[in-house]
Amino acid sequence: MESAITPPDEDERDFLAGYDPAAFERPSVTVDVAALSVHDGSLWALAIRRQEHPFKGQWALPGGFIRLEEALETAAERVLARETGLQGIFLEQLYTFGAPERDPRMRVITVAYYALIDWNRLAARGGDLAPTPARLHVPWPGETGGPVELREPEGYPLPLAFDHADVLGMAVKRIRGKLDYAPIGFQLLPPRFSLRQLQEVHETILDQPMNKDSFRRRMLDSGQLEATGEREQNVDHRPAELYRFVRRSAI
Repeated sequence: MESAITPPDEDERDFLAGYDPAAFERPSVTVDVAALSVHDGSLWALAIRRQEHPFKGQWALPGGFIRLEEALETAAERVLARETGLQGIFLEQLYTFGAPERDPRMRVITVAYYALIDWNRLAARGGDLAPTPARLHVPWPGETGGPVELREPEGYPLPLAFDHADVLGMAVKRIRGKLDYAPIGFQLLPPRFSLRQLQEVHETILDQPMNKDSFRRRMLDSGQLEATGEREQNVDHRPAELYRFVRRSAI
């Protein structure tokens, strides 16, 4: 629900009529999106190889300048859809990065968001720039924080533009800290999933193994799961029961 804005009175209208918006220097504002997924025991992020300066040839997160008439989240949704073809994705504001020299062109402040995407949707994405999913390498434990690396399949680091290594690091720190008290892990799964898949998501994000019995008991007792009555199909092991996420609390 949007809050009502009180119309200006006569004195304020007179002030605004004579106000010079060019009286102060103004930075430009962008949004950048750390689009994360889980696959094959690793965290992945979408990155785009820059085709022009600055940082030509390096890799960057989906992002762009905001339009004067749009809200920040609208801008984040727009650039994510434009560059990845993905819509209706879980998106949350992460942090504001504003180091004076983070962009060599001019003073640019970026409001970073993180998105959580089921790998199946990620693999089927479209978009103008066809961003590439790359593995994340997190060199620190727990919620220590700090920059992280994106790596190509052979394991070599991909050079990241701007301060996007810090943006990704902040996104990992946020989801590790939030995983235990907010149901964000479900955003990385298909609509129907097994408890084994849910545990793999948690173990991948936290980068540590979890006790199978206690994890399953905690998830089933949380009230956030509902059995579908279905089981896995086309698997080479005993088909597991499938569940769905019950949206009983705000994320």
